[in-house]
Amino acid sequence: MTIPLPSPPRRILIIKPSSLGDVVHSLPVLFLLRRQFPNAHIAWLVAPYCAGLLRGLKELDEVILFDRRFLGEAWYNPRAFLALCSFHRGLRRHNFDLAIDLQGLFRSGYFARVTGAALRVGLANARESAPVFYTHRVVVGTPEIHAVDRYLKIAAALGCPGEPIEFHFPVTDADRDYIHTLIPSPRPYAVFLPGANWPTKRWPAERFAELVSPLHRRFNLSAVVAGGDDAAGLAPLIPNTLDLTNRTTLPQLVALLERAALVIANDSGPMHIAAALGRPLVAIFGPTNSTRTGPYALPHAVVNSIEHCAPCYHRTCSHHRCLRKLHIAPVLRAVQRQLPTQRPLPA
Repeated sequence: MTIPLPSPPRRILIIKPSSLGDVVHSLPVLFLLRRQFPNAHIAWLVAPYCAGLLRGLKELDEVILFDRRFLGEAWYNPRAFLALCSFHRGLRRHNFDLAIDLQGLFRSGYFARVTGAALRVGLANARESAPVFYTHRVVVGTPEIHAVDRYLKIAAALGCPGEPIEFHFPVTDADRDYIHTLIPSPRPYAVFLPGANWPTKRWPAERFAELVSPLHRRFNLSAVVAGGDDAAGLAPLIPNTLDLTNRTTLPQLVALLERAALVIANDSGPMHIAAALGRPLVAIFGPTNSTRTGPYALPHAVVNSIEHCAPCYHRTCSHHRCLRKLHIAPVLRAVQRQLPTQRPLPA
C-alpha cells in the first residue's frame, strides 16, 4: 500500500509518547522520514520521561511533551483540564498536514484527529478503536512481526525507502566524560539491567548476583548495575558491582552502554537501547514474546524461559515460575555466543 501524497508534507507529527523501548523502536521511522522529506518540519509527541532520547537529534525539529499523568487528571482537576485544553489548541496551531500515530491507542488516535491534519496515518490493527481517527490505515498482516518492522510499514506506505534502518541517540561529549568520571578504569565491564516496568519481566536479582564471579573469572569483566527506580531497589541484592542506578540521565545511560563490553538485561527500554547500539547483549525473556519485542535483528541474543506458561503477557503472577526457574547456565552460554573472540578462562 502506498498513500498518495498530493504534495510533500511540510509539517509532520510523529505520535509515540511511550514507552522507552517503543520510542527506540520508532526511531528508524524518523530518520527515513527525514531522508524522504528533507525540508519538512518534523515534531514528535512524547512523554517527558522519554524525551531525553529525542532532544538534540538533528533530524528532529521539535519535541512536544505529553504529560499523561497530569493531563489524565483533567476530569477532576481544574488546572489539568485547562492544561489539556491548551494542549489541544497547541496541537491545532501547529498546522500539521501529516500526523503519524505509532502508538495505536484511542488517545493517540484522538490526538492525531485533534491536529486537524489532512493525512492521519496509523496501523489498521491498532487497538482501542484508534483507526476510526485515521484517514489511511496500513495493514501489517501477520501479528508475529517485530515492532520495528510494523512501524517501518507505515514509513514505506508514505513512500520512504526501506533502508537504511538506523538508530541514533543525542549523546554529547559531556555525557561521555561524565561516565568516564564514574568508571575511569579502561578495564572492560558488563552492564546489568535488572529492572523492568512489569515485575513479571524481572529475572531475580540473585541470579544476576550469581553471574558476577563467572563473568570476572571467565571473561575478565567487572559488573555495573544501571537503570532507574525499577532497578535501584535491586542493586543492593547484587553485591560486588558498581551501583549506577538513578545516577544517569538517558543520554548518559546511552554513553554508559556504548562503552559496555557486554549487557545483560531483562525485557526493558534500556535493553532496546543496548540492542540499537549494537552492543554484545543477552536479553532475558519470560512473560513477553521476543519475536515481537525482542532486541531487533538479534534473535541469537535472547534467552527465553522454557516454562509452558510463557509467554503469557501477564503483568502480575502468583508464582513467577518462568523466570525464577531460569538459572545462569543458559545465560552464560549466551554470553559466550556474544563474546566469541573472548576465550573463556577455565571455570
